[in-house]
Amino acid sequence: MKKTYITTMPDHIGAFLKASECLAELNINITRVSYNKAIDSHTLFIDAEGEEESLRRADKLLTEIGYLQSSRSENSIVLLEFLLADHPGSVREVLGLIQRYELNISYISSQEDGTDHQAFKMGLYIENEERLKKFLAEAQTLCPVRVLDYNHSEKVYDNSIFYQSFVSDIVKCVGLPENMRDELLVNTNVVMQMLDEKGLSPYKTFESISRFAHLLASCRGDRFSPRVTRHRITETTEIILIEPPCGSNTIILISGGETLFIDTGYALYREEMEKLFRSLLPDYDAMKKKVYVTHADVDHCGLLPLFDEIIAGEETKECLALEYRGVNAYREQNPLHKPYISICKALTMYRPPEPDKVTALWPSPNEMKEPLEQVGFYDFGEMHFEVYQGRGGHLKGETVLIDYAHHVVFSGDIYINVHALTREQAEYNQYAPVLMTSVDTDPALCALERNAIMQRLGEGNWQIFGSHGMKKEYRLHSLKE
Repeated sequence: MKKTYITTMPDHIGAFLKASECLAELNINITRVSYNKAIDSHTLFIDAEGEEESLRRADKLLTEIGYLQSSRSENSIVLLEFLLADHPGSVREVLGLIQRYELNISYISSQEDGTDHQAFKMGLYIENEERLKKFLAEAQTLCPVRVLDYNHSEKVYDNSIFYQSFVSDIVKCVGLPENMRDELLVNTNVVMQMLDEKGLSPYKTFESISRFAHLLASCRGDRFSPRVTRHRITETTEIILIEPPCGSNTIILISGGETLFIDTGYALYREEMEKLFRSLLPDYDAMKKKVYVTHADVDHCGLLPLFDEIIAGEETKECLALEYRGVNAYREQNPLHKPYISICKALTMYRPPEPDKVTALWPSPNEMKEPLEQVGFYDFGEMHFEVYQGRGGHLKGETVLIDYAHHVVFSGDIYINVHALTREQAEYNQYAPVLMTSVDTDPALCALERNAIMQRLGEGNWQIFGSHGMKKEYRLHSLKE
């Protein structure tokens, strides 16, 4: 059994040695340790593996030696600016007041600027908001005071509670339940440690995660503004392309009176997407909802639980089943991708669909020799698709649909139109390559798969619908032209 401990490092020599001896005596193996005093002077992460009973005993022992806290502190850092008269001893009254309120100073910065006053900045460690209000009221009688920042700043004014403050900000901005906190803490630390060992600044990692979370949150509700375009294929066949600011496109294929969704975006935008579906499809609530999923990435599968029937390749079905059972699926099996995907699932409140809803229409090849191989056919309305499976350059189980009669391609993430992203899509797409090191499982293989798609297209005008960005119009001239 595996477990991650989010511990508080006691402030004395030999503290970690004592913890490691504790775990060794219980025959518990430490598989990962992360501690960086420059980031957070107290928080220590320990990944441990051992028998369930041994881990339970470890909980008790670590609590006894001061590593595990029984309750989580809601402490914060508030940055204040005191406008002091610029003469000797002017700060003494403020410091006396701080001492009387038993507040800890975590940050001080002041420099005269040639005027008769000096802006004296202090970071104060606050345990109780009511106590802060009383302190501020009394401080105002001594000198002008203003709050510059409360628990969110470009600078870290106190590194003793960095992780808690960082995750609290994310939980609050996205509106996540409190039980997501520890999962975010652990995976944020794993990403930081992984990228730190590759030479990326830890604070660059934290900044990327924070901006990613705030971008997800900023696109909700009335601010959810996907680009929606309609593309006529025949008199009775139409494609509606929905490009949300964050996550994959959702394609609605309407043909011969039937409706098929292709990919679904993030679960975080369920309410916004259903509202949009109802505006585009008057019978949305009454219809039997069918969806085709190109591959099992979290940003493509968020709304799958809404659908009555999910169509996929055999390996995608298996990946979704692994997620449903709570074990590592394809992305999480890659150590470089696992922490970011876990963060995405937490931030977007992802839940996998019930396995009984997923139908695999085509078996996967036993051994693939080519980057892209045909695995079957799929008919929908007027459309007749040849189904191709990639070797896993982007993700194992990825599929592509090609209709040669109507010159339409649904390429998933193997091919996307990177030159036709909206501003929000372009911003969103910059974070995963940093936090995962690459969005592709094998970038070189994915490039071969993209080339293989283009090689399979015949003469004429093609419409290629990728899972991010606008459709790509592609013309292949005949030799006579």
